[in-house]
Amino acid sequence: MSHNNADRLVYMANQIGKFFESQGHDRAVPGIAEHIRKFWDPRMRKMIFAHVDAGGAGLMPNALEALATLKQSEQAKA
Repeated sequence: MSHNNADRLVYMANQIGKFFESQGHDRAVPGIAEHIRKFWDPRMRKMIFAHVDAGGAGLMPNALEALATLKQSEQAKA
């Protein structure tokens, strides 16, 4: 994954995180995960999951947690 693509996806995930931030952690994390599940192309999710696996540099804590949760959920369904 190129740094430009990863940087763009990190930016997008953090923007989603900022939107949900006011709802508090317990609502924000599932909200972020659901938004990414619904609206991101599977290729985008695969790329951001690889970034998470590499340490998730630059991701806000709620976004990182949401992505880790979403990745586990998608792997459980596979």
